[in-house]
Amino acid sequence: MKQPPHAPGQPGWIRELGGTGLQVSAVCLGGGPLGSMPELFGREVSADDGVATVLATLDSPIRFIDTSNGYSDGESERRIGAALVEAGGVPEGVVIATKVDPAGRDYSGDRVRASVAESRERLGLDHLPLVHLHDPESFDFAEMSAPGGPVEALVQLRDAGEIGAIGLAGGRVQEIAKYLDLGVFDVLLVHNRWTLVDRSAGPVIEEAVRQGLGILNAAVYGGGILAFQSGGPTSYGYRPAPPETLAAVAEMRRVCADFRTELGTAALQFSLRDPRIASTIVGMSRPGRVARTLDLASAPLPDALWAALEALVPPAHTWLDAS
Repeated sequence: MKQPPHAPGQPGWIRELGGTGLQVSAVCLGGGPLGSMPELFGREVSADDGVATVLATLDSPIRFIDTSNGYSDGESERRIGAALVEAGGVPEGVVIATKVDPAGRDYSGDRVRASVAESRERLGLDHLPLVHLHDPESFDFAEMSAPGGPVEALVQLRDAGEIGAIGLAGGRVQEIAKYLDLGVFDVLLVHNRWTLVDRSAGPVIEEAVRQGLGILNAAVYGGGILAFQSGGPTSYGYRPAPPETLAAVAEMRRVCADFRTELGTAALQFSLRDPRIASTIVGMSRPGRVARTLDLASAPLPDALWAALEALVPPAHTWLDAS
């Protein structure tokens, strides 16, 4: 078997991000764990490990880093910024994306502008090429989309050239669909909802494709359950997994073993092989994880595996956003 076309060095590794003019690698370093969020990711991450992980990424074929103003109260951005200083600046071809943070319940237009300014300072960047509206589903859509609100603030920052593209990064797809209908975003980022066992994001991905948006997919391991060939958590998307999902995962592990691979490899490549998805965001907090992720992306897998796994997808009522 040959390396898959999305492997580093292959023609499909660098991809256009919709109509933004940005080019990104098929795998993106996810900055969530970098600043240390043990309550979500299960371990403390030192500043040295965080910076070293970014430096390992910059020295790899990964050309895309995603973070947020709100990750660990800005610590993820600080560590990325420190690594960029040590590297002598942003290497050519590397894209840094971040997300605005409402700082509690303040998702005003002024807060969006302040968040962008904070991100610039922490990252050490005069210009942010991609800034996402982050997790808007916890706020009132009418207020978020009203004149003077956060959506308008992001549009104004983009139109003034103060930032590059603007993205929509969120969870519950029924709410995210309302924001897509505004027709103002350049990029859609979904998480936990386009994986081997959950297809909640199918309709919003299709709408984003129709609008010509770039599409990013995060949390393809569902919080860890799809990362392990044995053991691991029994939650999915940070919630207890339904019995049907646990049964599907167990059977998928058996199928992967039959095909002489592991579930984590298939979970990553499920996203990488989707031509609609420009980049798959993988959280990393150890330098060694960078090389390991690239190995998983490069592993040859037989075509027959995908049909066998597709037959095991649990029913829609088990998905995070079952309608």
